[in-house]
Amino acid sequence: METKVEIGEPAIKSEIKTVSRKKANLKKILTYLAFVGPALIFFLVIQIIPFLMGIYYSFTSWNGVSSVVEWVGLENYIKIFKNDPKFFDSFIFTTKFMLASVIISNLLGFGLALLLNAALKSRNLLRTVFFIPNVIGGLLLGFIWQFIFVKGFAAIGNLTDLSVFKLPWLGDETTAFWGIVIVFAWQISGYMMVIYIAALQGVDQTLLEAAKIDGASSWTLLTKIIIPLILPAFTICFFLTISMAFKIFDLNISLTGGGPFNSTQSVAINIYQEAFQNNRYGLGTAKSILFFLVVAIFTTVQVMMTKKREVEA
Repeated sequence: METKVEIGEPAIKSEIKTVSRKKANLKKILTYLAFVGPALIFFLVIQIIPFLMGIYYSFTSWNGVSSVVEWVGLENYIKIFKNDPKFFDSFIFTTKFMLASVIISNLLGFGLALLLNAALKSRNLLRTVFFIPNVIGGLLLGFIWQFIFVKGFAAIGNLTDLSVFKLPWLGDETTAFWGIVIVFAWQISGYMMVIYIAALQGVDQTLLEAAKIDGASSWTLLTKIIIPLILPAFTICFFLTISMAFKIFDLNISLTGGGPFNSTQSVAINIYQEAFQNNRYGLGTAKSILFFLVVAIFTTVQVMMTKKREVEA
């Protein structure tokens, strides 16, 4: 009997350890679910399920109101490519706007970050001032700048007789385009500035001091040391500005409404009008799916390219 007890004790201890390990794992899983579960449920309900429903409706002729949903297959996509030149015009405008906005916003954000990362007494106040436009809603911001372009610039032009203030900023295709770019860059550059400042503060100052001792100029410090070290910040900022510029809607609709003559109509406005004004919800969702694919391709390529530069640096 004593031999049996001795043989059985290790098995009992092993079983106890297995049970306690399972309890610990179950406790970890329940803890993760308690923290991640609500966010995951909201993400599924707000993002994933509507996205999957949108894919389904893109193959239908649903008008967004009727209870009858007719399956039409690829008909909506064929219509877009064959009979919808306005959609592609809006795509061209949005792409040009994205390229201009990304370059200007990041140049402004990075320039402000370099300036306000220096030992200035008022840098905290200035950081707040430059960040405030990002807090203002796009619709409100658009109406404010609409008043500035139409009334404010006209008044300044009459006082100063400067031709730049006498331009029809929102009444001409070219100036309206640059007007939207200016407002977008003014709104978003403060946000980019914060990201760049955070990256600049992580640069090892001993490297900069050693380079200065070796006789490196300010330009060399910037291009050979600072920029390579903060390339991850450029990856983030480029990704954010590309996605934000592509999805522009509220700023565009409050500034120009897509005018004059639809010359500044973004893809988002085109999709909105198709789905909710023309009551062609199926066609509108088909456009949104195509738009999603293009934005996904652009942002993926951008992230891959900048990530590659990070590794090389």
